[in-house]
Order: sequence, then structure tokens, then C-alpha cells
Amino acid sequence: MPSVSKKGIAMPESPIRKLVPYADVAKKKGVKVYHLNIGQPDLETPKQFWDKLKNLDIKTLEYCPSNGIASYRDKFAGYYNRIGIPVHASDFMITEGASEALSFAMMSCLDEEDEIIIPEPMYANYIGFATAGNIKVKPIPTSLENGFALPPIEDFEKAITLKTKAILICNPNNPTGYLYSKEELLTLRNICLRHDLYLFVDEVYREFLYGGKTFFSALNLDGMDKNVIVFDSISKRFSACGARIGAIVTRNKEVLAAALKFGQARLSPNSLGQIAGEELFDLGKDYYQGIIAEYQKRRDVMVKLLNEIPGVSCPNPGGAFYAVAALPVKDSDHFCQWMLEHFSYEGATVMMAPASGFYSTGNSGKNQVRIAYVLNSEDLTAAIKCLEMGLKEYAKVVVRELVN
Repeated sequence: MPSVSKKGIAMPESPIRKLVPYADVAKKKGVKVYHLNIGQPDLETPKQFWDKLKNLDIKTLEYCPSNGIASYRDKFAGYYNRIGIPVHASDFMITEGASEALSFAMMSCLDEEDEIIIPEPMYANYIGFATAGNIKVKPIPTSLENGFALPPIEDFEKAITLKTKAILICNPNNPTGYLYSKEELLTLRNICLRHDLYLFVDEVYREFLYGGKTFFSALNLDGMDKNVIVFDSISKRFSACGARIGAIVTRNKEVLAAALKFGQARLSPNSLGQIAGEELFDLGKDYYQGIIAEYQKRRDVMVKLLNEIPGVSCPNPGGAFYAVAALPVKDSDHFCQWMLEHFSYEGATVMMAPASGFYSTGNSGKNQVRIAYVLNSEDLTAAIKCLEMGLKEYAKVVVRELVN
């Protein structure tokens, strides 16, 4: 019998999706599942997107150019310039979500066995993309105690070798919600220039900032036009995850040319997502203020309730819509599965993402979970109460198992 590839064996399961079968079984039993595991906003995709699709007069749905529809790239670039990031449409390559953008950039900039430095916990797919490309992830540990702030520059310097080609951050961060400051980005700039490294920055959550905080784009770092590769998407900003439209944004034409060859191999990104997505860039300040206010409300509810649970610790995220919380459990993988298989409170249970999958260092994050606060405040409150009751019951189960 033929065997699967070594890469197939090494490819990690998604901590976000691997428990889906258990959630499906729970739902079949009639249990309501609060999904805090995945960054799928419950806010409506703006009406302009649907109106554009409804009124299309297209007879044949054709391939689009491999780097995206020109008018869509123009719209995307216009949005960037309005928020103070000077770019041209020629600096964009449209992709099937930010995930494909990251994958193409890794393949375009790093060879097999090259190294990429990433603060951890990190978005789990970064580990998957690196595994697929036989690229080595060099993790730089961050700490829940200081809110997952950027580690000291010395930690980066120690990790750099002759095989190191890039540093990757997500800003604001998935999974922690940490917002990197301008000063922290300047620190990374100095490291990258000193060692001739790429700086990959996932800026998908750029608008999601709380408490009056401000965002500084890596594309505005002086002297970094050849080094900075930004990834973006309409998925979270416009609650349009299923459109699968992202982008590589860089002034490095050599990288764009290399990425385009990978894009040509997959032919083209989603045409309908771009056609309808053009309308979204015309949304004004009222739209952004509305979604930011809603997510800040959810964040405040979630952080308060989590930190009121005995043994739970959750930093206050500065951006995005995620948080990593420490729970009074030894193995969050087991606990999260147990919640779906064996527990319900008032007919409901909670699905979370075990944080171990967001670490590339073995046995890290075993007592942590990533929570996406993408539910309305009422459902979020009910979900956290369910989690609290689940932790109480789980503690009894652990004691019984030890006794037996």
C-alpha cells in the first residue's frame, strides 16, 4: 500500500478546526455550541457587497488576471492611501485570502531549510505553511504575564543564524490580540536591516484597535521598501471570510514577480469576491467606528468575565478579536475535547481552540486556549458562564480519575 508523504505526516492539524467532529456530534445530540474557536465574525457582510452581486450582468464567469482584477487593486490601493500608507496598485497581488498570500510569500522568499523567526504563540497556519515548504520556524517566546509584548532585541539576535531569512509578526496579533507599537516595529526594522532580513507583517486586523490605540503600518518604515511584505484581506475587516480575497502588498517588485509565478500556477483568485469586494472600500468612518465599538464592547465583557473565574488569567487585548487565556487545567486539548463530548450547561457547551497548536515549541501553551470574541455580548456572556461551569465540573472529573 502506498504511504503518504513525510510532509503530509508532519503537517500539523489546525487547533482551530480539529475539534469540529466533536462539535458536530454535540449538535446532533441537540446541544448548542458556542463557537469561540474560530475568527468568523457574526456581523453581517455589508449590504453593498450583496447588492453588487445581485445586480451583476455577467454572462460568463471568466478567469481574472493571476495578480487580480485591475480595478480591484486600484480600490485596495486607494483605501491604503486614504489611511496614510502610500502605495500603488502595482504593489498589490490579489490572492485567495491572506493564507495564500502568506504561503506564496514564504515560497518566494525562503528556500527549503531556511529559517523564519516568529514570536509565539503564533497563528497556527504559519507553522503549517512553514512545514509545507520545509522551512524551519525559530520561535521567540512571549509571556502572558506582560500581555505577549515583543521580546527583547537580544532574543532575536540570539535566534539569527546564516539560514535566517525573515521575521514574521501579526499586528494586531492573532492569537493574542497584542498590538505592536511603532517603537517595537522600529526595533524590528533595525534588526532586519542589520541582518538583511525580510519583515513579513500580517496586518489583516489593522482597524480593530481599542482604548484609543493607534496603528503603525510596517509599510511606513523608512528604508524598508525591499524588506517589508504585508499581508491583508477583506475577510475580517468586512466580515467576508467566505469571499477568500487577500493580498500581498510590497514595494519589492522582485518578490511580487516571484509570487506571481505561483499565482499563475493556480490560475486566478476568486473573481466574484473581487467584483463585489470593490464596493467595500467605499465604506466610510461610520462603518469602521461601528464595528470597532461593537468589538471593544465584546472584549470588555469577555476579559472581565474570564478574569472573574477562579484560576483563569486573560490579558486585555489591544486589538484584533482574540485573546489567549490561561485556564486551571493541565491539558487544554483534553479539556476542550471534553467540553464538547461530555459537558453541557443549560443545553449548551463551548468550543475553543487549544493554544498548544499556536506554539511550535513542544509542550508550550498546554494550559491555555485561544478565544475569539466574535459572538454578540449576550451569547458571549452565556458562553463564558458555560466555560466557568465546565471548569468546575472538569476539576471534579480529574479528581475522580486520580482517585480511581
